[in-house]
Amino acid sequence: MSHSDKKNNNDKRSKSKLGAVNPRAAEQFLQKKKRNRSVEDFVKGIIRGNRMMLSQAITLIESTRPTDQSKAQKIIEACLPHTGNSIRVGITGIPGVGKSTFIEALGKHIIAQKKKVAVLAIDPSSSVTKGSILGDKTRMIDLSSNQSAFIRPSPAGTSLGGVARKTRETILLCEAAGFETILVETVGVGQSETAVHSMVDFFLLLLVPGAGDELQGIKRGIVEMADLLAVNKADGDRQTAAKRAQKEYRNALHLMPLKNSGIQPKVLACSALENKGLDDIWKLLLDFQISTKKNGFFDKKRKEQSLFWLHEQIGNGLKDFFYKNEEIKKRLEEMEQEVLDGKRNSFDVADELLKMFLNK
Repeated sequence: MSHSDKKNNNDKRSKSKLGAVNPRAAEQFLQKKKRNRSVEDFVKGIIRGNRMMLSQAITLIESTRPTDQSKAQKIIEACLPHTGNSIRVGITGIPGVGKSTFIEALGKHIIAQKKKVAVLAIDPSSSVTKGSILGDKTRMIDLSSNQSAFIRPSPAGTSLGGVARKTRETILLCEAAGFETILVETVGVGQSETAVHSMVDFFLLLLVPGAGDELQGIKRGIVEMADLLAVNKADGDRQTAAKRAQKEYRNALHLMPLKNSGIQPKVLACSALENKGLDDIWKLLLDFQISTKKNGFFDKKRKEQSLFWLHEQIGNGLKDFFYKNEEIKKRLEEMEQEVLDGKRNSFDVADELLKMFLNK
């Protein structure tokens, strides 16, 4: 074998070790390296604003592996002193209202004010395949390439309100990483949007003009939760329809009781496509933060949310523990069939299984 051939073979072996020839081995190596990082390494990286470390820590949060979960909780605990210095904004609206376009435009506007913004985009998961699109990074190309922005798409799964179960913990890590504005995009309008409302400071309902009866299909509960109603797509030949919708929503809000914040929600028109009205929305967000901090509502709401998620997590933990119990799993299959055959009542079966579980 010539000297040249030996050199080529050595190069190939070296590349194989590095993963250039074997992508699967490279991925396994990176995964192992990530799991071997200490809690201190993660915390230092996150506080320095290292986006790769932040992403990897969020992956640990979303993991179902017990070891990953244990490490994730330690990371969150260590990051807590560096959290809380942001305004958390929930953004919802029916499909087709232009949420992604609006969020990208608003995010770029916020960055222009020398602020850092994190977008937690909750993608709808299929109830059939359990898959999700996770396409927000491709829809927000300009924003995702900006160093002052961080976009994290997460599958909604089966959790309440289309909110990824670990979104609240992700918010805390983003705050520790120095992101001053957290935008949480939800899958759409529905009763379960309460979950988003319970983790943000400000709730924005995005609307579209010219969809027939402007109030039809929008649940009263969603409107009552909103701190701002923004009529998007107020451009071109839709401007007249947008103004009409704005007026109708303003009239509707007068019929609703004053919010606990003491601030009457406003209705604004905007165009994410033409960057119109975004400055008014951003100013209103800041004014809301200042006013609610002054009257004590801001801190009071955050404390109440912390207690809400404490009890929510207890409930989730008990549910997981119940369904992972081997004896329960075996008995549940048998009793499910009895319910399907009409031999047993659903409520009686549930009571029996709970008693069996609690007696363990």
